[in-house]
Amino acid sequence: MRFFLLALTLIATALLGGCTSSYPPPDPATYKALVAPYRLDSGDRLRVVVFGQADLTNSYTIDQAGMISMPLVGTVAARGRTTQEIEADIATKLRGGYVRNPDVSVEVDRYRPFFIMGEVTSAGQYPYVTGMTVQTAVAIAGGFTPRAQKSDVDVTRQVNGKVMTVRLLPTQPVYPGDTLNVRERLF
Repeated sequence: MRFFLLALTLIATALLGGCTSSYPPPDPATYKALVAPYRLDSGDRLRVVVFGQADLTNSYTIDQAGMISMPLVGTVAARGRTTQEIEADIATKLRGGYVRNPDVSVEVDRYRPFFIMGEVTSAGQYPYVTGMTVQTAVAIAGGFTPRAQKSDVDVTRQVNGKVMTVRLLPTQPVYPGDTLNVRERLF
C-alpha cells in the first residue's frame, strides 16, 4: 500500500510540475528593452505643434538619416529619441532668437510599419496600430496557418542600435518596425 501511495504521489507531482509554464522569462536587459519608452526611427511621421505659430505647425516624416527638417529650426535629430526629447530640442532651437517662449508638442502621427512572415495566412508589411500585441499582429495577417506554432513567436527588433531576436508570448507587445516570424510546429 505504501508503494502505491508513493507512486501516486510521484505521478501527481510530475503532472502538477507540468502545469507550470516552461517558457523561460526574458533576461532583465531584454525585459527592460521591451518595456522602454518608444524610440523614433526612419519612416515615423511626427505631428509638431508650436502653439501660436501656425507656420511651424505641421507633420514631418523622419528621413533615412533619422532627421526631420523644420522651417527656422532646420534639421532636428529624431532617430533613437522620444517625442519628449524632440519637443525640448525644438523649443530650445526656437528660443534661440525666433520665438520668445515656445510651447511645443510632438506626437507620433503615423508609426512605421511592422512585418510578419512564416506560418500566417497573409505574410507581408502592415501598418502599426498603437497597443498592438503579437496576437493582434497575427490577426491582422489573417491568422495562423494549420501548421503554425501558436504558443510564441520570434520577434526581431532594433534596440539601442543593436538588432536582437526574442521569443514573445501572444500577449506581449509588438513595436513599429518589428519583424515577426511565426515558426512551423514540429507535430
